[in-house]
Amino acid sequence: MGPSDALVKLKDRAAAALFERMGARLNDPTMSEDQLHALVRSELNHVVEEEKVPLTGEQRQRLISDVQDDVLGHGPLQRLLDDPTITEIMVNGPEWVFIEQRGKLTRSDVRFTSEEQLRRVIERIVSRVGRRIDESSPLVDARLLDGSRVNAVIAPIAFNGSSLTIRKFAKDPFKVGDLIGFGTLTPEMAELLQACVEARLNIIVSGGTGTGKTTLLNVLSSFIPEGERIVTIEDAAELQLQQEHIVRLESRPANVEGRGEIGIRELVKNSLRMRPDRIVVGEVRGGECLDMLQAMNTGHDGSLSTVHANTPRDAVARLETLVLMAGMDLPLRAIREQIASAVDVVIQLSRLRDGSRRVTAVTELQGMEGQTVTMQDAFLFDYSAGVDANGRFLGKPQPTGIRPKFTDKFADHGITLSPRVFALPPARAGR
Repeated sequence: MGPSDALVKLKDRAAAALFERMGARLNDPTMSEDQLHALVRSELNHVVEEEKVPLTGEQRQRLISDVQDDVLGHGPLQRLLDDPTITEIMVNGPEWVFIEQRGKLTRSDVRFTSEEQLRRVIERIVSRVGRRIDESSPLVDARLLDGSRVNAVIAPIAFNGSSLTIRKFAKDPFKVGDLIGFGTLTPEMAELLQACVEARLNIIVSGGTGTGKTTLLNVLSSFIPEGERIVTIEDAAELQLQQEHIVRLESRPANVEGRGEIGIRELVKNSLRMRPDRIVVGEVRGGECLDMLQAMNTGHDGSLSTVHANTPRDAVARLETLVLMAGMDLPLRAIREQIASAVDVVIQLSRLRDGSRRVTAVTELQGMEGQTVTMQDAFLFDYSAGVDANGRFLGKPQPTGIRPKFTDKFADHGITLSPRVFALPPARAGR
């Protein structure tokens, strides 16, 4: 048995002894993180003393910090959580840990020693936010102290070992310059979107899972002028707005007895009594869509939200479906009229084959024609530009040549756009 095996065995024994000594105190939500860390360190020192294994100072430090990660932190996941280049962590049972890094999914070399160790990490995450996971409630949505979103599923629902998905929270939120650097936006589009926010247009950001809707919503929110009262409403507080006058509301799931749930819908209704200048809803995914559209139609201009959909036309259909979930039995035409008069612009995000996230359309909702909502694209992604040698798309969102009607509102707010925003690209050679 090599020295590294001996250390692993020692680490396992130390962790087991620590669990023995501390028991339920490890998951005591009344203790602060600092108190818990101090207690664990002192208990660990006792455990290591009792082992009477000769260790160098460095080995001892390493052993203590490894056991501490195991017992207090997130075990083997800790280094993935600490790596800023990793944006998502997916655990499919103790052996299989996948990560998303720079837009690509790969399998990580990180492993859990056993299903028990994985369950301990899950229970630790869940109990620190006052939630529980067991056979009777085997799924849970929670978030880490830094705001990262966590979903955990255990047996009997998870068939091949407990599953854990962590969408990491950017400690330093992306600014508009970052999105231009990534190619998500062009400088011209950024100028247009800033004008849309300042002119108090109602904007819906549409996109599939992991396309960067919340990131773009954050950037759009940063364009809201200082001095406006903003109310943000989210399932997990992810938006990081820089303005001073801001009220952040977060929904609450039901407790163990199934009581005390406060959903997004109640929060949207309540926010209207808080005299907001702007309402920012992290994502509409239910009946709150009706309340939000009504807010947009009754003087809360400049509201922002996101919705799951793959095209701007799908986004409108999705909003219709969500309004129906409010259970008001409204005729479809009335719903469409609400949407057409409430929403000014849909910004479509897509995740392309090369892993990059791009704005693929900026579409104006113009009104109703007969039974349908009329829409007009102002920008569309240019797929015809092809890909480079690395398979990265060379195109960018280009103006369609049609100037949206909403630009009339810019003049009312004293906003002038530079002519380059809607300038058409020079025709490519050979066309």
